[in-house]
Order: sequence, then structure tokens, then C-alpha cells
Amino acid sequence: MNQKLCLIGAGNMATSLIGGLIANDFDAGLITACDINTEQLDKLASDFSVNTSGDNITSAAEADIVMLAVKPQVMQIICEQLAELQNRPSQLFISIAAGVREADINRWLGGSRAVVRCMPNTPSLIQLGATGLYANPQVSNAQKQTAQSILGSVGITVWVEEETALDAITAISGSGPAYFFYFIELLQRAGIELGLDSETALALARQTALGAATMAQSDDAAELRARVTSKKGTTEQAILSFQKNHLDLLVRDATKAAYDRSAELARELANQP
Repeated sequence: MNQKLCLIGAGNMATSLIGGLIANDFDAGLITACDINTEQLDKLASDFSVNTSGDNITSAAEADIVMLAVKPQVMQIICEQLAELQNRPSQLFISIAAGVREADINRWLGGSRAVVRCMPNTPSLIQLGATGLYANPQVSNAQKQTAQSILGSVGITVWVEEETALDAITAISGSGPAYFFYFIELLQRAGIELGLDSETALALARQTALGAATMAQSDDAAELRARVTSKKGTTEQAILSFQKNHLDLLVRDATKAAYDRSAELARELANQP
């Protein structure tokens, strides 16, 4: 890519994307990070040699791609500030803000803009992310490739045809890391109750999660589970307990709650004046 990229917002996710791009040989001189936090901007300049600025409008005006990496609650304000960039119709806007619908972003930007909405997750910070992407009709195939290259620098990407599918992605991969963190917590707690010291229980839970996830990259999860679930063995008893206590329904209900909240947040943000 030889296009200029402006990131408005320089928090953790923006920083991880910059790191991923630089690791994939993107020219640091083509990247400008904007934020009100000068200390964070200084760190980005030091760590990655990117350009930094406190002026969103000037920096965005010079960019081919504008990444909106601000909190959902301030998205309207930022977009309305950028609405004057209508003289750059070829610009691509990429939003990584959870819950803010494309139609609202487009309206705040002045309309008829090429907008890609993304739902990345926190493992993007270590380039093991999973990101769902949705493009509005104004986005060209070349711009879709550009967005995929940027988000693909920190993990895998999947495209969806319907924007509402991003709510499902939020429930599975966006919020998903917390589910696994919680399960590690619970395994550690169970290990302590069974007589292990805290450090040992945590080390075993972490490594087991890492090993299982790594194996599941190349084999079917159900098949892997079957291989280690011997008849009348210890694993079978644990699985039977999960089934008896309806773990499948708990997971279904939990992800549905996350899905519903994602959709609700979008409605709340859209109702802003």
C-alpha cells in the first residue's frame, strides 16, 4: 500500500494496528496518528516513527484513508468535524467503533461516503485478532482490499454482507476473549479448591487454554474433544457434568445477551441529536 493513512484516536487498538502495519512493511511516513493525548502521540512517534498531530481536519484532509478509532460516544462530533472533507470523495473511512451504524457515520460525514465498519477484538494487540468487516455500497473493490490489508495486519478478517451480522461477530469474537479469560479464572479457582497453589493452578489453566486453542487451529474442535474423552474416564465425567448443567444453553444465552446489547447500543447512539 502506498496510500496515506490518518488514524483519529490513538488508543490501544489504533496502536496495535499501527504496530501490525509497520511489522508488515507499511511505510511509517504514510501514517499520521491524531489524538489530544500528546504523551501517547510522542510514544507512537518514538516507537514507530509515524507522524503525529493534534489537528484532525488537516491530517484527514491529506489522507486517502481515515480510520475512526474514537469512542462511540464522540463519533458524531468527530464525523461532523470531518464533514467538510466532501472535496475528497475518493476517501475511504474505516470505523472500528463498536455499535455505531454505517448509516449514522455516513450521515454525520455528510453522506455518500465510502465507509467500512469493523469489529476487531483485543487479541489484535498481539496480532492474533479476529475482525469482522462490512462495506457500504460506496466502497470499491480496491478499497475493500485496502481495508482488509489494514485489519489483516493484526489477525484474520471476515467480510459480512449484512451490517447486522456485526452484532453477531461482536457477541462471538468481539466480546469472546473475555469469555475465555473468565474460563481461565474459573479453572484457576477450581484448581485451588482441589489443593493446588494459585500460581500452579494459573500456569496450568493458561497453558492448557493455549495448547487447546492451538490444536483447534488445524482440527475440528468436536473431533478433538472426542479424542480426549475416553469412555468412563475423567474427561467424560467433566463433560457429562457440563451437559447436565446445560453449559450449551448458558453459552447460547450469554452470546445472545451480548448480541442484543450490541444492537441496543447502536439504537441508543443513533438517537443522538
